[in-house]
Amino acid sequence: MAVLNLHFFSRSLKREVPFTALIPLDSPIPSVQEDTIQPLKALYLLHGYSGTHSDWVSFSRIRELSDRYRIAVIMPSGENHFYVDDENKGARYGEYIGKELVDFTRKLLPLSSAREDTFIGGLSMGGYGAIRNGYKYADRFGRIIALSSALIPYKIANMEPGFKDGIADYGYYRSVFGDLTRLLGSEKDPEAIVRRLNENGEELPNLYMACGTEDFLLDVNRRFHDFLEREKIEHTYRESAGSHTWDFWNETIADGLKWALGEPPAFPAAE
Repeated sequence: MAVLNLHFFSRSLKREVPFTALIPLDSPIPSVQEDTIQPLKALYLLHGYSGTHSDWVSFSRIRELSDRYRIAVIMPSGENHFYVDDENKGARYGEYIGKELVDFTRKLLPLSSAREDTFIGGLSMGGYGAIRNGYKYADRFGRIIALSSALIPYKIANMEPGFKDGIADYGYYRSVFGDLTRLLGSEKDPEAIVRRLNENGEELPNLYMACGTEDFLLDVNRRFHDFLEREKIEHTYRESAGSHTWDFWNETIADGLKWALGEPPAFPAAE
């Protein structure tokens, strides 16, 4: 397992940016070594609010799962911008995640360029980012794994100056999502993106959603699930006991990868 911490100049963000990558090419077990390198499937995995690109490696079992499934995991930094484009600053976070990072890592690393081999996932803010950008860039991603997704357009649309919740205030949400009176129906509203794809007859990525029954975001996850049901959009939705914690995300990232890739292969015994 190669663990890489890299920086490159992003044209979408107009500066140098970091990301962490897990590349399961090497193995200490002789029987796992391969004479030829096959292109790897890839999961672009997004962190939550107030987090950074190292969170998944630090707090979850993603390294084990990457090694077991032989899938590359690319983990960028979202910097509390919900992985959407910032029109005022000219910082295109959505384009960076959905297009530029995919193109750059495919050039740099032995990754498959096939849509069906390219996934996007995340937790909380990253769950929203995975859903929004997975659908926005549906030509790039074959599957979406969204955990405890912060589908906050439902909560912040039409909010007025002076609003505050347990996370941020009107000024922050206005700076990230733009005119909040026009949020629903915009390119930052996952429902609007899904409707457009559906109306145009475009192929949608397969979606796995999971949320804990004690999670403060359960209501918005149920609301998006209900929308997909009404629109007859195929997806997998799972609720189970749990709250907004790494215990829940460790369980559900494993379940999400099992949904996407099947049963994980057992590690072979060392000779």
